[in-house]
Amino acid sequence: MELSQRVRAIVSFIEAADRGSFASAARRLGISAAAISKNVASLEQTTGVRLMNRTTRKLSLTEEGAVFLSQVRLAINALNSASDSLVAQKMEISGHVRIATSAAFGRDFLLPALPGLLERYPGLAIEADLDDRMTDIIKDGYDLAIRGGRIVDSSLISRPVCHLHMILVASPDYLDKYGIPDSPAALRKHRLIARRFLGGRVSPWGFREPDGSLTTLEPESAAVTISAPEAQVQAALLSLGIAQVGVHHALEYLRAGLLKIVLPDQHDRGTYEMVIQYPHRALIAPRVKATVEFLLDAFHHDKKLHYSLSELAEYSA
Repeated sequence: MELSQRVRAIVSFIEAADRGSFASAARRLGISAAAISKNVASLEQTTGVRLMNRTTRKLSLTEEGAVFLSQVRLAINALNSASDSLVAQKMEISGHVRIATSAAFGRDFLLPALPGLLERYPGLAIEADLDDRMTDIIKDGYDLAIRGGRIVDSSLISRPVCHLHMILVASPDYLDKYGIPDSPAALRKHRLIARRFLGGRVSPWGFREPDGSLTTLEPESAAVTISAPEAQVQAALLSLGIAQVGVHHALEYLRAGLLKIVLPDQHDRGTYEMVIQYPHRALIAPRVKATVEFLLDAFHHDKKLHYSLSELAEYSA
């Protein structure tokens, strides 16, 4: 007997025992008396033991049936208790959760996860600040932050979301017009799209030499300098030049053939990662813990954040 059939048979047995007749049990469960009788008979056949004595007037439990009833009632009560516990937990998860993250990640990944979060925990209220500045979680009053880059050791708890690999990209139209660079030195003859952080620093481009050492190119003389990483992708799509961007920002355009990767074997992808950070592990509030665990699971299943590096080879110019 399959598990689902066995559960139905056990429920029929319990109701019949409690109510003293198949007919009464059938009315309680909304099925026919014949179905109740069949379920109980199949249960007796599976166990190899008669559980009930049947007469035209009433049902009575055998000795074995009475023992079995007490055992299965404990199991059913445990299932009901587990279900009630989940419902109660869901109802208790409520309150205000403040989240800080970058504008691009917030728009592309956090916001799409919020409908599922609020459906599971309707008592939550989410306040999301989508800002590229570095925030002080504790001082600024945030419950958690979603950050990308080189994550330094700190007093904060960090939960990994994904690795962030950097790539150099350009549009096919740009490469048709200006050619495909074959070395880092060749980039100096190309139009470059640089990123300037809010603090004023321009993000350098790293390259690996044949001996394994690292060199950097400072795109100070870039044709276009932009502060937002998603805007760098848009600039590359507009054929304004070659940009260094995160794969997660460019993946959909690579798959659509709107961007190509240049110098994939020489460009250093970096050691960046995306994490969820929050101040305390032991004293984390239920509303924050539920939000963190839900977001980690949602991000884990987002294919744009998890890809095979071998997949990127097919998008090279």
